[in-house]
Amino acid sequence: MKTNFFVFIFLVFSLSLMAQPGERLVKVTIKPNSPDWNYKIGDKASFDVVVTKNSIPIKDAEIRYELSYDMMTPFENKAVTLKDGTIKIEGGTMKVPGFLRCRVFASYDGVEYETRATAGYTPEAIKPTAVIPSDFTEFWDKAKAENAKIPLDARLKLLPERSTEKANVYELNIQNYQGSRIYGILCVPNAPGKYPAKLKVPGAGVRPYSGDVREAENGIITLEIGIHGVPVTMDRVVYDNLAAGALSGYYFDNWDNRDKVYYKRVYLGCVKAIDYIFSMEKFDGENLIVQGGSQGGALSIVTAALDNRVKGLIAFYPALSDLTGYVNKRAGGWPHLFRDTNEDSTVLAQKIKVSGYYDVVNFARRLKVPGFYSFGYNDMVCPPTSMFSAYNVISAPKSVFLVQETAHYTYPEQWNKAAEFGNKILTGK
Repeated sequence: MKTNFFVFIFLVFSLSLMAQPGERLVKVTIKPNSPDWNYKIGDKASFDVVVTKNSIPIKDAEIRYELSYDMMTPFENKAVTLKDGTIKIEGGTMKVPGFLRCRVFASYDGVEYETRATAGYTPEAIKPTAVIPSDFTEFWDKAKAENAKIPLDARLKLLPERSTEKANVYELNIQNYQGSRIYGILCVPNAPGKYPAKLKVPGAGVRPYSGDVREAENGIITLEIGIHGVPVTMDRVVYDNLAAGALSGYYFDNWDNRDKVYYKRVYLGCVKAIDYIFSMEKFDGENLIVQGGSQGGALSIVTAALDNRVKGLIAFYPALSDLTGYVNKRAGGWPHLFRDTNEDSTVLAQKIKVSGYYDVVNFARRLKVPGFYSFGYNDMVCPPTSMFSAYNVISAPKSVFLVQETAHYTYPEQWNKAAEFGNKILTGK
């Protein structure tokens, strides 16, 4: 197993997960006055802004800028004309750990261009707002025990058009919580022998999946699952219709009842997928990691916390972290349940209570296996305040690769680091 192959696979997976922004003719760049974007409480942050076309500053460029704390209402909002295409914006400071963000919107030839930079104020000191329920462990132990009684009833459909000389590709479906089923793409090396395995858990949305035949060709069983209980090989239009219809906003469903939250079936389904991997004759019975980004980053942490058979995890910008941040007047994790809520106080209190059973922070507290984490300061889908809330409570071995300027996407270098981490666990190399 060669590291460069892992690099390739992780790069391909990253591009399918969330591609980085493309180049544009007009560029707005922001440079914080701290080279690592980090500040101590009380330090003053400033941001040097340049608006260019063909790499040359645009004279009399029109911009609007906002200064805010992570995901909060801007405390300063100004429109300015830049005589020479540049400006220094004084951002002020912070009195508590967190993030101060500068967003700049430049208008040119009828098009608006946006970019941002985010100053991190001692983020390693951020503490979560999420409260762990007193019966958190009992709740999930009972749910897992009940779900374990459900037979796998595994059904495999060979996909010859996706299979190769070195690996077979199948659409798999197995039984799960309350009569539902999990569907995924299973890729298995053809050569005799026992192999390590990787469970790939998905980001948010409704889509088909292709699996990872190249990794299987190189000696790793891969199972890439969907979470919606529908086949993962249908025409794209079916998923688009589901996303606009029955599954629209699924991540907001039933947060007032801990047994009906959409993610109960999802979390248990990830464990059920591991049950299947352990039932496979070709699995080596030991070396298994789980990986994903965004919603998948959350599911990686949750799965590793719920199932001690997982030997390691890779999580990019994990969602569902510190959901109650907004009710404490700071950023909360995707899907931003409590942002701008006008719900009755009784209903809100119940949802806050229920959220504790599903908040990634409370699973992160339980982790016992090594994890690789990577995210950036500019993410406004999974805000850095929420991600540090989860990362900071992890007591298991952990490694974070921060790429401060990234938002909800990854660079190849992040996947290279993840590849090295996964390679070491799965192959010992």
